[in-house]
Amino acid sequence: MAIEAQEIEDLIRAAFPDARITITDLAGDGNHYAAEVIDESFRGQNRVQQQRAVYAALKGKMDGNQGELHALALTTKAPE
Repeated sequence: MAIEAQEIEDLIRAAFPDARITITDLAGDGNHYAAEVIDESFRGQNRVQQQRAVYAALKGKMDGNQGELHALALTTKAPE
């Protein structure tokens, strides 16, 4: 089952309400997305910590073969 870009953004926004979030459907199939998340809470964290926080916000949507989201190219950073 495909997932909508807005649902991805809503899940991330719930965890990072002040973030700048951009979601792009890479293949047009609802399964392969890119997300850029820019949030002040990432300041002082390494990239792995930042990305783990975003994946946690997805609440299992990428888990295993039954996950609704097949692939997410993720870019995270603190604002400049």
